[in-house]
Amino acid sequence: MERKISITQQSGTGMIWFVGWLFTVGFLKLGFWQGLLGLIVWPYYLGSHFAPAVGM
Repeated sequence: MERKISITQQSGTGMIWFVGWLFTVGFLKLGFWQGLLGLIVWPYYLGSHFAPAVGM
């Protein structure tokens, strides 16, 4: 019995997130370490902002 495995790659969302992060770092004129910190903090604030709209 053969099983078919389907793999779907959703790279578009990750690319949009990465471009948004780069825009934010450039717009705020952050240095390297502040930009690296923003890589961790920015998704948290996005999640906390959009969670009520999703119903979480």
